[in-house]
Order: sequence, then C-alpha cells, then structure tokens
Amino acid sequence: MAFEIIHKDKKTNARIGILETKKGKAETPFFMPVATRGVTKGLTSEEITEMGAQAVISNAFISYLREGSKIIKKFGGIGNFMNFKGINFTDCGGFQMYSKQIYINSNDNGIFFRNPINGEKLFITPEKDMEIQADINSDVAMCLDSMPMYEHSKKEIGDAVEKTSMWAKKCKVHHDKIWKKFPKNKRQLLFGINQGGIYEDLREKSVAELLKLDFDGYSIGGFGMGETIEEEFKIVKRVKELLPENKPIYLMGIGTPLEILKGISMGVDIFDSRMPTQNARHGTLFTSQGKLKVTNEKYKYDKKPIDKKCSCFVCKNYSRAFIRYQLINDEPTGKKLATYHNLYFLTKLIEEAKRKIKEGKFDKFLKQAEKKYK
Repeated sequence: MAFEIIHKDKKTNARIGILETKKGKAETPFFMPVATRGVTKGLTSEEITEMGAQAVISNAFISYLREGSKIIKKFGGIGNFMNFKGINFTDCGGFQMYSKQIYINSNDNGIFFRNPINGEKLFITPEKDMEIQADINSDVAMCLDSMPMYEHSKKEIGDAVEKTSMWAKKCKVHHDKIWKKFPKNKRQLLFGINQGGIYEDLREKSVAELLKLDFDGYSIGGFGMGETIEEEFKIVKRVKELLPENKPIYLMGIGTPLEILKGISMGVDIFDSRMPTQNARHGTLFTSQGKLKVTNEKYKYDKKPIDKKCSCFVCKNYSRAFIRYQLINDEPTGKKLATYHNLYFLTKLIEEAKRKIKEGKFDKFLKQAEKKYK
C-alpha cells in the first residue's frame, strides 16, 4: 500500500495522487461524504457511488454505541455492512469532545464520554479506540486525538497537543500489534492527527511528534470551529510545509467549495465535512455561481433548477420552487434532494479541479471560485 503523486500543478502546490488501501485505490484529491453510522442521512450507498464519491467517513465512537461495532464486525467490516464498494475511513471520536452532552473529561490515558443512549460512563483509551476501528475494519483509521475549541486559551490548546501526541504513540503501538499478523496489503492504514489551533508553534510541535511515528498519512484537525479562513489556511500552509511530500494529507471537517479548492492549491489530498449535508437540509445549496439560499421567499415560484450547469438528477428533474416547498414543510424528500445535489456538486467540483491541474489552469480556476464564493 502506498501513496503515489501522479501529477503536480506548476503554479500552485495542487497535486493528483493515487491512494492505495487494502480495499482498493482512489484518486486524490477527493471529498468524503459523512456516513456516521454507515449511512449518509437520506442517501443510499448506491446513490453515493452513483455521484462519483470514492470514499466515505464514519465515526468509530458513534458506531460503537448500541453494539454497532460488534454488529459491523459480524459482517466483515463496514464496507460490507453498508454495501459500499469504495474506501471506508473512520474517525476516532475525538470530535465528540466538542459536545457538552457527550463529553465529560479526559486525562493522559483517554477520554470519558457519557453514552447519549443510556447515560452510562464510557472510557475510551487509545488502545480501545484502535480495537473499535479494527472491529469496524475500515480501510483507513484515525488516531485518537484531543480536539480543543477555538475559544480555548493557548495553554489549554497546548495541553490538547500534549495529549494528542501521547495518544498517537499509544495508537501506533497498539495498531501495529493488532495488524502485524496480516499481510501488508491487507492492513488498515493509520493516520496521525495534527492539532494546535491557530498557533504555529503548537502546530509545529505537533507535527514534529507525529513524524517520529511515521504514519501512513497525516490529518490536519481542529478547524471548522470558528476560526477565519485566513487563520485556517495560514496554519494549513505551514503544516503542509513540514509534512512529508510522499504522504497523503487530510484536512478534517472542511467542506465549502472555496475551502476545498484553497486546500487543494496547498497540496491537501482529502476532505470531509458534515456541513454540506447539514446546510442542504436547511436550504443552503452550492451552485456554479455561488451559494443559493433556496428557502428564501423569492424562489417561491421559481421554475429553474438549483443550478443550470449541474447535471445531477435533482437539477434535471426538479425546480427551486419544489425543493423550497418541501424543505419549508420539513419533508424528507426535500432534504434528500438537497443533500444529493450538494454532495454531487462537491464531487464534480473536485473532478473539474483535477482537470484544471492537468491542463495547467488550476490557478485561474481557483481565482474564479474566490470571486464567486467570497
């Protein structure tokens, strides 16, 4: 298993690569729809595949509840369970530290969560997290990380970096132990997660600790929590400079068209976010001309599709007025159609970005997008 760069842009750091996993290959960059428990809200695996998504990401901690990981293991892994032929990623559950309803506290050994189903106290250690993700049998797993909030003090964020580094080492050791009995081409990949908020020195420290462990890939975490796009990409640029060129880079939780294209321009390979589907259900849709708030009154009688330039089945068959009417009446079909469109749009946007990289026109493509989405 490996990551191979097959094309580089001449004016930016954008690149096209091939990520090889135990299940198969995927061409980067790509966006992963969020399938928390093995399903993207309102959509089937067949619809996700049909739109061109090469990978999805599920949440290991949430999947663990109600014996989810135990059930998934009986099916031989989450890919079989959800009938998805592409690549399956799993996140560790560290993101749930932002939830006051679930998160209790953490120490050097792991995280205390409150089970949202029955209220019981759960302690997730790095070792336990690796075992859960092994049971789920995703193709790519994430290390357990301590995710600080944007409003936390630098000291608090520094403490989160210390824990993340400590847990990363424990995850790597235990992950190696679990998977050493398998041939290399049958092993789950493991990505380390970089933390440090908007502080360059903390991000640099986090990178240095992760590089000692030589992960299969590296994730940049902790964004999408209130920082400005300028703060975000100042850090992404710096972290990317420090990470090895021959490893895949995953910018976690980022999913607006502009942020994805800016990330690609800096050499990021993988993206995910719940925002495109969450926003779709509330009426904010992506178009080739920028964002469209379809629930606005002015679209009440609009016969046009969401985007004339989009070839998804939603835009071919339904009007803005129809989508709006279903959404304001909280109809599941309206949410489904809006969700499908947003994910389709992002998938095709990245496909177009790759074409522009190959043609040497990506820089111009990015500048046009910045005008539309500013």
